[in-house]
Amino acid sequence: MNSKVTPGLGELLRYVGELVDQGAEEQYRAMGLEYRPRYTPVLRALGAGAETVTDITVRSTLTQGAISQTVSLMLKDGILARHQLEDGRKTGLHLTRKGKDLLKRLEPHWAVTFSAIRGLEAEVGHPLLQILTDTAQALERQGFGERLKEAASHRKDANES
Repeated sequence: MNSKVTPGLGELLRYVGELVDQGAEEQYRAMGLEYRPRYTPVLRALGAGAETVTDITVRSTLTQGAISQTVSLMLKDGILARHQLEDGRKTGLHLTRKGKDLLKRLEPHWAVTFSAIRGLEAEVGHPLLQILTDTAQALERQGFGERLKEAASHRKDANES
């Protein structure tokens, strides 16, 4: 008995994420880089002018906690450094020389990445980035936990009828 169970949304999202990260990591190795894909949103935000964890969070779809964890790793890897902001209330972040060199090497790769995404979207016949964006926005309006409660309530009501 070896029949697969139909995967749920979370399982499929994790699997697709793993496949994307695996391909990205292969490409980074081919480029001779020791680089973690999770650094990308932080590097892109800093390259676009972000200066604090809050700025990075606003420019990405990640939580402040996830950004803070990634920033900690990037500080340890020597990609980022901290500096005091003029108002003295917050600490700023900036790319080190290593970080600037990394950003310069990765920017052309990110253009290629979006080209590969367009090719994937053409192959599957769906605008994946738009679908995921729309899904994230719908879940921000009404969380999945609330949706589960509603579905359970509807099922209970249907069984009682």
